[in-house]
Amino acid sequence: METLEFIIYPDGRVQEKATGIVGASCTEVTAAIEAQLGVVLSTEKTSEYYAQEQHQSVSSVNHQHNWSDW
Repeated sequence: METLEFIIYPDGRVQEKATGIVGASCTEVTAAIEAQLGVVLSTEKTSEYYAQEQHQSVSSVNHQHNWSDW
């Protein structure tokens, strides 16, 4: 599940945390919001940023059994 969390401090600073987004696509997701919020002072990349997207593929193997051979 992809989530964005924002903490707004009394002095106007906003802390943004993206979770559930694998790889560098989190920067694409947050770019428009950050442009509206103002100057980005710092960023920290999480382990999810460095993770590889996993693509699952399903392959099927058809085995033909000749039941009369039993």
